Amino acid sequence: METSYAGSLKGQFLIAMPSLMDPNFRQTVVCISEHTSEGAVGLIINRIHERLRAKAIFDELGMTCEERLGQAPIHIGGPVHMSEVFLLHGPPFDGESSLEINPVLAMSTTREVLQRIAWGKGPESFLIVLGCAGWAPGQLEQELQQNAWLTTEAVSEVIFQVPVEKRWEAALRHMGIEPAMLIASSGRA
Repeated sequence: METSYAGSLKGQFLIAMPSLMDPNFRQTVVCISEHTSEGAVGLIINRIHERLRAKAIFDELGMTCEERLGQAPIHIGGPVHMSEVFLLHGPPFDGESSLEINPVLAMSTTREVLQRIAWGKGPESFLIVLGCAGWAPGQLEQELQQNAWLTTEAVSEVIFQVPVEKRWEAALRHMGIEPAMLIASSGRA
């Protein structure tokens, strides 16, 4: 993908508006990891798999893991590439194996970073994610024009310190929007 794009939302949160009823994205927060004229890719940060834990992923890949890390939840990053593992993480970043999203966030898809996480030697702050969200050229821009999403700077505190079920509200509050007011106003014509 190209290195600069004037309308890029890389490093931003997309926060689903209450009117966005698509079950894949209803009340989601997506961290955009790449956005160019060729399209956009991001990871939903507030959906987890109800039964799957990290140990299942580590076992599937033949990796040993620290017991506490094996209990980490698996996030559902979106409806695209559902069998692929993505890592959204804080520092340290591994140059070529991590795509820097902003100075405090990166996305990785490499086995090496996942193995270091399993051993407790990788980034302390991380999400293990299956699948991603993807948009074709111009698709995300069109959805923004249709007021499907709000955008704000992606902040690691919302991703790594706020409980999963409260991340949508926390991202809105980060923007200065009280969720109850947004929900109430979306019901009016």
